Amino acid sequence: MADLALPPLKFFADLTVQVAAPQELGRTGRGLRRLIPILGGEVVGDGWRARVLPGGADFQLVVSDTLAELDARYMLEAEGGERIYVTNRALRSGPPELMARLARGEPVDPARIYFRCSPSFETAWPALRWITERVFVGSGQRHPDRVVMRFWELG
Repeated sequence: MADLALPPLKFFADLTVQVAAPQELGRTGRGLRRLIPILGGEVVGDGWRARVLPGGADFQLVVSDTLAELDARYMLEAEGGERIYVTNRALRSGPPELMARLARGEPVDPARIYFRCSPSFETAWPALRWITERVFVGSGQRHPDRVVMRFWELG
């Protein structure tokens, strides 16, 4: 197995996603279930730009006082009208007191929170159709009114 190289990372896009206040279902047998509406945002890729369309959501399960599982689904619209459907699964974890502050919508130093994701894409856009056949990883930062992420293609 010595011939298997570590896959390189290639920049794909920076995203800023505007979010609304959480809607909470409450604590179920699996954890605290929350839905975070997505209001809009912007994407800047290598040679392309898009906006985040309103109407998506981040479906969250706060598993414990240190761990949240995220499942965001939303649509991007490029400058030419082409659309990309995004499914982004993520883990966010940190010390209990910082995770509680995030849940209350308070600012937290992003360097103190582990936020990693694995987005996947669907599109009919010929110029970016290749993204449906690749694996991507990312990191993110949660702010009171937005989520900022950077995605890389796993080569």
